[in-house]
Amino acid sequence: MDFKKLTAKAKQAIDERGGTERLKADAQRLKDIATAPGTLDEKRRQATEVLKAPPSKADPEAPPDAGSDPDAPPS
Repeated sequence: MDFKKLTAKAKQAIDERGGTERLKADAQRLKDIATAPGTLDEKRRQATEVLKAPPSKADPEAPPDAGSDPDAPPS
């Protein structure tokens, strides 16, 4: 197994996602979802939304916006 190649792919995936701060924020959101009340199916849906959200380098703490365009000028 080539650990250098594996490490490079992991770093690339983290960078594409928005860096380590975004990774930490996503992990915290997933933890909050897992410990919140609700059915397993509801938790699965919420976690899927967090992971499918497009990466945002602007604010790692901001929740993912469904349907908003990050490149659009503010109104």
